[in-house]
Amino acid sequence: MNFPENIKYTSEHEWIRIEGDVAYVGITDYAQDQLGDIVFVDIQTVGETLNAGDVFGTIEVVKTISDIFLPVGGEVLEQNEALADQPELVNQDPYGEGWLVKIKPAADADFDSLLSAEDYKKLINA
Repeated sequence: MNFPENIKYTSEHEWIRIEGDVAYVGITDYAQDQLGDIVFVDIQTVGETLNAGDVFGTIEVVKTISDIFLPVGGEVLEQNEALADQPELVNQDPYGEGWLVKIKPAADADFDSLLSAEDYKKLINA
C-alpha cells in the first residue's frame, strides 16, 4: 500500500495535495482497495463552494455507492474528466491520474486538522 508523505489525509479516506493556490483531492490507496473495482465516479459540484466534510460526489463500485467528502472547505474548480471514460484510474493510480477534483481552498481552510501519512497509517493499522 502506498502512503505519499507530500499529501494530507482524512479519517474518511480522502487525500489532498496542495499545489500553489489550488489543491487536488482524491481517495486513498486503502479506500480504493477496500471498495474494489470502481465503475463510475459522479461529481456534480463543480463551481460550488463547500465546507470541510461536505459530500462533493459519489463513487460507484459493483455492489455499492460511496459518498466522497471534501477534506477542507473551498470552491470545486474542476473534476477529472478522464474518469468519465476510465473510472478505473482511481484504482490504478489513486494519488496521480486518479485524482477526483481540483479545488481552491477557502482562506480559512484547516489543514492542521488533517492527518499526516504516519497518522493515517495508524488509523488504518497499516
